[in-house]
Amino acid sequence: MARVCQVTGRKPVVGHKVSFSNKKKLRRFLPNLQTKRFFLPEEDRWVILKLSTDAIRTINKNGLLQTVKELRAKGVTI
Repeated sequence: MARVCQVTGRKPVVGHKVSFSNKKKLRRFLPNLQTKRFFLPEEDRWVILKLSTDAIRTINKNGLLQTVKELRAKGVTI
């Protein structure tokens, strides 16, 4: 899974690069992805996730265990 957030599912999107002369060329807008290690004390192990910064905030708000449960319910292996 390259350039895809494991929690939110954000991917690159396509848009226009517009020059001063108003010529339009296609470009890609990449999500702000970070590779983070989290310690999961319930399983006594480290989990490595590729996350967008929005997903990091979601984990901080809801907790890692809740987020991992939701991912496993979707069928994502961690």
